[in-house]
Amino acid sequence: MSDKKKVILAYSGGLDTSIIIPWLKENYDYEVIAMAADVGQGEELDHLNEKAIKTGASKIYIENLQEEFITDFIFPTLKAGAVYEGKYLLGTSFGRPLIAKRMVEIAKEEGATAIAHGATGKGNDQVRFELTVKALAPNLDIIAPWRIWDIKSREDAIEYAQERNIPIPVSKKDNYSRDRNLWHISHEGSDLEDPWNEPQYDNLLKLMVSPEKAPDKPTYVEIYMEQGIPKKVNGVEYSPVELISVLNKMGGENGIGIVDIVENRLVGMKSRGVYETPGGSILYAAHRELELLCLDRDTLHYKDIVSQRFAELVYYGQWYTPLREALSAFVDVTQKTVTGTVKLKLYKGNIISAGAKSDYSLYSEELSTFGRDEIYNQKDAEGFINLFGLPMKVNALVKEKNTNK
Repeated sequence: MSDKKKVILAYSGGLDTSIIIPWLKENYDYEVIAMAADVGQGEELDHLNEKAIKTGASKIYIENLQEEFITDFIFPTLKAGAVYEGKYLLGTSFGRPLIAKRMVEIAKEEGATAIAHGATGKGNDQVRFELTVKALAPNLDIIAPWRIWDIKSREDAIEYAQERNIPIPVSKKDNYSRDRNLWHISHEGSDLEDPWNEPQYDNLLKLMVSPEKAPDKPTYVEIYMEQGIPKKVNGVEYSPVELISVLNKMGGENGIGIVDIVENRLVGMKSRGVYETPGGSILYAAHRELELLCLDRDTLHYKDIVSQRFAELVYYGQWYTPLREALSAFVDVTQKTVTGTVKLKLYKGNIISAGAKSDYSLYSEELSTFGRDEIYNQKDAEGFINLFGLPMKVNALVKEKNTNK
């Protein structure tokens, strides 16, 4: 048995974590144990075991977390309607607490004293990883190489890898920083760092086609939700993982879900990213239409306030906090009647509402009709307006009185 202390490294096989294993061995007297989370990044996991061992890890855990990712992180955020700064559907944000949680569990199993990650000192992920560790295992040490090593850029990192014959999935010609999971894929860096540059979608997109290349004929899709959780697509019930995959394919074929945003990072700077979230965009649209049908005005409007705060908590890495748990409890109550089917039309990047129905619908055709009805007395509106507008009327009378003086 080795007497060396153990460190658990969040390992993806990408550029940063590929060089962190030898760097840790060169600079720390640690046994490095890699942990790769399978959250739906597909072929990126191929040969990861062999690669990690060859670059110096003593062992690697490859953990299938796809189901937990969707049910415990994606669906609660979807139910909350949480969108960061009106555009970003939080694909990377809620993946990091899950990965860090599993790292903590493995650290306890292995008797490790530290965890390490490849997040940069400029980004949000360092906060998301480390806040989770602090919340779940406050005594673990944290090593963040990007904050302490001499490597200052992705070009430096590529050069470091090449000097040690470490295979990496990027080149100096295709130098995007990407994060992929079941929910989305993000693209940052390279030509995207200038917000005036239009993204070159034909070369950039991985999950979808550009709207211009989508079919000229619309695709209709029906989403059935039960208490805010999607269950069926076009009448077919799917597991959570299957459901996301089906909608990703459908949305991707129709150019759905491109987000180009200059966002405010938690650390204070702005950054520009392009996100592909085809299936997620469809689910958010369906969920909103169903809430509009099933929630009363006061609940809907107050939930919109909660949604923004919920999005900030997720983006800031504050998943394991009392406030996030309390907001989720509130959201769960609001979702008790959010059950029904929404029909959407997908066409060249657009999601167009095409109908909604629910046994809990608060819409009453009898009340809303422009035709003759027997249940609404229009004369009642006069008294309502008089009382609702009374403060405005009193204010105006006072102004008029003082003006006349």
